[in-house]
Amino acid sequence: MLTILGFTMIATFLVLIMLKKMSPIAALVLIPALFCVFVGKGAKLGDYVIDGVTSLAPTAAMLMFAIVYFGVMIDVGLFDPIVRGILRFCKADPLRIVVGTAILAAIVSLDGDGSTTFMITVSAMYPLYKRLKMSLVVMTGVAAMANGVMNTLPWGGPTARAATALKLDASDIFVPMIPALAVGLLGVLALSYVLGRRERGRLGVLTLDEVLESETETVLVGAGAGASGDGDGAVTKKAARAGGSGSGSGVDADLPEADDDFQGLDPHRATLRPKLYWFNALLTVTLLTAMIMEWLPIPVLFLLGAALALTVNFPHMPDQKARLGAHAENVLNVSGMVFAAAVFTGVLQGTGMVAQMSKWLVSNIPDGMGPHMALVTGVLSIPLTYFMSNDGFYFGVLPVLAEAGQAHGVSSLEIARASLVGQPLHMSSPLVPAVYVLVGMAKVEFGDHTRFVVKWAALTSLVVLGAGILFGII
Repeated sequence: MLTILGFTMIATFLVLIMLKKMSPIAALVLIPALFCVFVGKGAKLGDYVIDGVTSLAPTAAMLMFAIVYFGVMIDVGLFDPIVRGILRFCKADPLRIVVGTAILAAIVSLDGDGSTTFMITVSAMYPLYKRLKMSLVVMTGVAAMANGVMNTLPWGGPTARAATALKLDASDIFVPMIPALAVGLLGVLALSYVLGRRERGRLGVLTLDEVLESETETVLVGAGAGASGDGDGAVTKKAARAGGSGSGSGVDADLPEADDDFQGLDPHRATLRPKLYWFNALLTVTLLTAMIMEWLPIPVLFLLGAALALTVNFPHMPDQKARLGAHAENVLNVSGMVFAAAVFTGVLQGTGMVAQMSKWLVSNIPDGMGPHMALVTGVLSIPLTYFMSNDGFYFGVLPVLAEAGQAHGVSSLEIARASLVGQPLHMSSPLVPAVYVLVGMAKVEFGDHTRFVVKWAALTSLVVLGAGILFGII
């Protein structure tokens, strides 16, 4: 019964948010609360929620201060050189922009933190997608898949969890998987190329001047300027720059220069701190090194890093308050989602639904599949890491799968490697806090993102699995 209710609860949640009948926060809270009553454990709902909140509180703290820290680093210009290089490659070509999104997300993912990746990628690429009227779900989908493949880095989380759960060395799991993961990343780039061609076919290839001229016309018509031009008020870029012959309202003063318009991040923003560039770079490298070496808990590192970054870059209190205020919306959205997700995970675990779902899945594996448990693990990791947290899968399900594999002569190392296959899809799971950073900053509905990304992310996971089998890794 718990198994059926568990799957029904997850399905109900996904259907409601994909149909936009409920907001993700409301669905994450109300649906598990309702099913907790159905299970007959409504009296313990408070305990389950408190347990869930307690377990996710460090994650919420980490995300809150990570958003502040990397938000400040974006403000002061730390990532501008990387962004400028990607944008020079992209120009105004939708195909290049989509491929550039994947490349940028993959590069930034080297730090092992999904929230960081999504903040930097969206901050850089969002203006381009909006200006060219490109599909924003393409941006979120490509970024999530690229990050999902790179999330398998030993310091990214899943590999460390698999190593801990099965008492293995993380490098023994990850290093042999590099060829398969490289194929997966190439698959994301190939998919980006296909999606980019689709966007190019829909929008065409524009030059920078054409985009600027189109935007200029829109601005002037909307402002009711009487500049000389054709009958509907559209004017050329040259006329707009000259101020036209009409109202003299100075609309041209608000139009960006061609060299600056596609920087993604405003190169003239008041928050830039070029004299502190190397300090900020050293601080960030030190912070990431401390994360990888585990000198302190990650929430503590980001708390200290955010405080130091604010103090050095913005020594005046009004400036610090302004930066905190600028990033408050993202902080509130993400922390709210995390604590709402705590209700969902708390009920799933507290009522025993996760345990029963895991046992049911493992018990229904045919005996003849025993010698192929690595393949079974890889296939199961795709849906299970989407419907469960990484902790639930790696500490709850993986040990059971490893035991079944060992009984048929399949090593725990193969099982552990196969368990990484589902990560491209996992990064878009409603139980992953970072995905709310992605859709929130991109102003995309979570349901729209889910409808778009699930099929492509599942395909990417299957590519990784196929490559692993082909190379004899799994």
